[in-house]
Amino acid sequence: MKILHTADWHLGHRLHEHSQLEEQTLFLAWIENYISNEKIDLLLISGDVFDNGSPSNQSLAMYYNFLIKLKSTTCSQIIITGGNHDSPGTLNAPKELLNALSIKVVGKATEKIADEVFEININDEKVLIGAVPYLRDGDIRRAVAGESFDDLTDKYKKALINHYQEIAIESEKINTSNAPVIAMGHLFATGGSVSDSEQNIYVGTLGHIGASDFPTYFDYVALGHLHRPQIVGENDRIRYSGSPNILSFSELTYDKKIIVLEISANKITNIEDVIVPNFREFYKLKGSMDDCIAKFPSIISNSYQLKPWVEIVLDEDNTIQTDELKIASELYDFEILKITLKNQRKIKGIEELLADATSIKELVPTEVFKLKCEEMDFDLDQNQQVWDAFNEVLQAVKNQ
Repeated sequence: MKILHTADWHLGHRLHEHSQLEEQTLFLAWIENYISNEKIDLLLISGDVFDNGSPSNQSLAMYYNFLIKLKSTTCSQIIITGGNHDSPGTLNAPKELLNALSIKVVGKATEKIADEVFEININDEKVLIGAVPYLRDGDIRRAVAGESFDDLTDKYKKALINHYQEIAIESEKINTSNAPVIAMGHLFATGGSVSDSEQNIYVGTLGHIGASDFPTYFDYVALGHLHRPQIVGENDRIRYSGSPNILSFSELTYDKKIIVLEISANKITNIEDVIVPNFREFYKLKGSMDDCIAKFPSIISNSYQLKPWVEIVLDEDNTIQTDELKIASELYDFEILKITLKNQRKIKGIEELLADATSIKELVPTEVFKLKCEEMDFDLDQNQQVWDAFNEVLQAVKNQ
């Protein structure tokens, strides 16, 4: 049996207000061909299928068309879990219909732990999948009057770990043939490397668990949320597949990947990283204005012929005019998405931040809160409980 682990597609994502529909469409075509050519039997998608909880009709069409196309391939089973960006209602809405097509969806934590465990039989091989979605605070923890904040945060982390222990117990209960067990998850595991495009999905650090917190009964843990492909805690059986497309200019320094597992004789016999093609070329230029303009001729597309996107970091002071850059770029077939000044004052006041923002979407609530605290001379570092409380309120609002 061959299993493909992927996550964090973020369909509908926009980079600096530029749609990434083209590269996402190319990725879906590529992975469909890969599944067909490599005879993949089971597809696991570990959360963040969509970039927001209200995906456009265009994003929904991409998702459903992809699932339909897979029915003509060797991939006979698909398991999809919700991420922090996904709306549980949106993912779960067609759940019964998709189940009839051998597509299992777990958009949010279920009432019965057994509903998150699936026994998959393909080609005389069996595997058990613990399909754990992003575990929202309200799904697994209930505040009790009189409990302190420390009690609540400790309770939440324990509940998170217990959820995986319950998955392991339920899997062992039905695993009569000692088949491999794979857990899915969408969370931040300590030691993981993040990029600018990820959100802190738990309150402070209370939801951060380590490799040792996962039950040893699992033969593999297929994680989503972090966009860099990586192994957790030096345990090569606990992995993030990473996002398949570049979602931030901070993600240019590493390859995008999917992960393919092979099962034979009740064992995972091989785990392989597969590099995803770079469907659009991204460039990050640094230096003086003249230095950057001199590099313009070297900015070229690739075989997919999408227009390259460019970020420029100028080694100048904060009084320089950037019109010359834009004028010079008009001679070439690329687009500058962002220009920043290396020596620009790092911290802006709220009014300056609002003045510079071209869209309300550019304002990150956590950054605005930090700025307000700074303007009020309130030390967040010395009052971590306030920072955690703000994050808890923010997550509650997002999950409405």
